[in-house]
Amino acid sequence: NDIVCDFGTGNGILPILLIGRGKGAFFHAFEIIGDSAELAQRNVVLNQLDNRIRVIHDDVSEASKYLSSGSIDSIICNPPYSRPASAMVSPNTKKSIARNQKSDTLDIMFRTAFTLLKGKGKFFLVYPAPQMLFIMKKLQDYHLEPKRFRLVYPSTHKPANLVLIESVKDAKQMLHPMPPLIIYEENVLLTSELKSVYHISE
Repeated sequence: NDIVCDFGTGNGILPILLIGRGKGAFFHAFEIIGDSAELAQRNVVLNQLDNRIRVIHDDVSEASKYLSSGSIDSIICNPPYSRPASAMVSPNTKKSIARNQKSDTLDIMFRTAFTLLKGKGKFFLVYPAPQMLFIMKKLQDYHLEPKRFRLVYPSTHKPANLVLIESVKDAKQMLHPMPPLIIYEENVLLTSELKSVYHISE
């Protein structure tokens, strides 16, 4: 029954998948790139989810124009991964926005998340595993306390490349590790858990 925000929805895949799994009552999906927001809106219409998903073509920093403080139960976020000056910037503007942070990208997202979330509201984040310590400390700076985390492995023989983090607004410190999430079996097929996530039949 959560009212959910998606920070950077892209083509709208996360709200659509989550509704398919019976998660969330209503989604406010922010997307700054015009073409992506248009595609997300088309996907919403094609899946007949106009009454469950609202696509907002605007920057997350402008969220207060659309939503009241303390009105959101949960936020999902797949932010740009490349920190300033840490990677080459793509000449493709859309890819650059999606992949590369500005100096204040995370600060804006986390500050906005804290403002929008209800007391003990949840903030779900995916981030590169090698930067797990950095991102957890950053969340704590904005009183979004990491509570659960799950490392994502391409396969059992490769190191983790992503981490899934659930943080809670104004929560006490207590971190709970979860079992690993494996993407591919040894035969390079998706694991049964990933097939379930993406509604792929066996």
